[in-house]
Amino acid sequence: MRGMWLAGIALMCSTGVSLAQSAAPQTTAIPLDNLSSFQNPGKSWQVAGDVTAKLDKDNELDVKEGTGILVNEPSRKKKGVDLLTNFEHGDVDLELDYMMAKGSNSGIYLQGRYEVQLEDSWGVKNPTSANNGAVYERWDESRPNGQKGFEGYAPRQNVSRAPGLWQHLKISFQAPRFDASGKKIENAKILHAELNGVTIHENVELFGPTRGALGGNEVAMGPLRLQGDHGAVAFRDIKVTKYGKPRPELVDLKYQVFKGKFEAEPRYDSIPPEAEGTSVALTSEISPFQKDFLVRYTGTLRVKEPGEYTFNLNTNGGGGLMRINNKVVVPIEGRDRKGTVTLPAGDMPFELVYSKVVEWGRPALGIAVVGPGIREYLIGDPVAGGNDNSQGPILVDAPVNTILRSFMDLPVPGENGKKNTRVVHAVNVGSPDQVHYTYDMDKGNMIQVWRGGFLDATPMWYSRGDGSSRPVGAVQHFGQPAFTLAKLANPQAAWVIDTAGTGFRPEGYDLDKADQPTFSYRVYGTNVQDAIRVVEGGKGFQRELTVQNPAENLYARLAEGSSIEPVSKDMYLVDGKSYYVRIDDAGGQKPVVRDANGQKELIVPVRGKLRYSIIF
Repeated sequence: MRGMWLAGIALMCSTGVSLAQSAAPQTTAIPLDNLSSFQNPGKSWQVAGDVTAKLDKDNELDVKEGTGILVNEPSRKKKGVDLLTNFEHGDVDLELDYMMAKGSNSGIYLQGRYEVQLEDSWGVKNPTSANNGAVYERWDESRPNGQKGFEGYAPRQNVSRAPGLWQHLKISFQAPRFDASGKKIENAKILHAELNGVTIHENVELFGPTRGALGGNEVAMGPLRLQGDHGAVAFRDIKVTKYGKPRPELVDLKYQVFKGKFEAEPRYDSIPPEAEGTSVALTSEISPFQKDFLVRYTGTLRVKEPGEYTFNLNTNGGGGLMRINNKVVVPIEGRDRKGTVTLPAGDMPFELVYSKVVEWGRPALGIAVVGPGIREYLIGDPVAGGNDNSQGPILVDAPVNTILRSFMDLPVPGENGKKNTRVVHAVNVGSPDQVHYTYDMDKGNMIQVWRGGFLDATPMWYSRGDGSSRPVGAVQHFGQPAFTLAKLANPQAAWVIDTAGTGFRPEGYDLDKADQPTFSYRVYGTNVQDAIRVVEGGKGFQRELTVQNPAENLYARLAEGSSIEPVSKDMYLVDGKSYYVRIDDAGGQKPVVRDANGQKELIVPVRGKLRYSIIF
């Protein structure tokens, strides 16, 4: 037992808290085979199999027959009306994809009362409470002009994609709380909201319904409402996770504190405690010592909702174990600090042991709990876990054209899902238009673009650092790092994956008067200049490749993804409508969309100069 206890503590000090999924509340997808999930749908709403939007047509979507996508196209003939779900919700997590038409406007009303704005905000530099992802403002006609709207919340940054591209939204909502008499005792909150993978809201308190709500009153339960009277919008993959079941409670807590560096669980009846008593909370602060102590809590766990629960134990600066009903749920052995158990309703014995043995670790004790119909909550000290005392973030803005070289870690598909690959000669190029890119000097290629903030340099500059930085905004990756140019025996030959036989040699970059780089390299015996510039209005990037005396059968790969769909003569939608590629000048050469390793690739022969744009 002695060695196992100490080894477990060492392992647990090195890991953070992570939730097991087995005990998570059930997530339900809203069926989109028809409109039966909604109350009295108006004529502007329909179910479709595919939808696209044009970058030059206001408030217009092209719809194809089928199922799986919810589309709203209000017009004079089809007056737009709001769409309400048949179900009502209290606390809820909402996750969905949506697509905006050019110039369009819509919204999602939580409980029919609190609007998260959906809007074509492509290229907006300074978002307000009226732009995409915002919490729309409240409204009071009795207030003076210019002050009628109030308490709106702009998103932290604008990470909106172009019209016709799918955008991903996640919202964690906490409903208002009422006492037994119906009096509101706690405001509604948006606990967390992400747009396109970027946090745009956190712990936003909603003091009342926003403008255009179903009513001025607030309720414990209400329908989800999709705004339908403004503009063309499409939705898919709408997933709802409902909460509201009663949480387990710890009652009749007693504690004992023992002084010493306990490498094994002691026999408590053989040593006197330094302190003992009753407590209303679970905390490491009950100990009068900062190091070398053990706290033992005993009490009753009161469970009102039977089912499967996961407990994540946070024992910062040490280790511990937890027993429920006299059985070990979170053991000291192993690397994980979590345990999953099926519990009946009722009262059962509870025991928690925390041994503080690491001198440099700040003491903290808590349990993250998730269960049936119960959103994750914390019992004890508000510490996320582990011994991560790092400072940050150290953010780098780009108020002017800015270059920062670093390592860059990219997520790429692996045998067991996503893994990271490190680009060691990455050049990150930021712009005041709030669109940025990373260039891989070892491959002569753009490897990612993003919209929003520039870089988080904390991993590179804090303490000793590891040399890497990471994008702050919404990122569009381009897959495994690869060469832009390759010499192919025929248009169906596999793309080149290494430098063997290419003669590839990077030659750095030159800056123009606006501090924008043009990259240079040699490949297949020819010189290449690679100039990447921001498209007007921050719509994306235009790239111009100039190849001197190009080799025979030289091709450029412009895109790869799960799908590549032509939408006009020179425009393509890539990777499930994630971004556009527009061919501006191919020197008279014809692009080819081909199959490669289960993916699609867009390639084009290169005969001197090639210019194309990435629109996102």
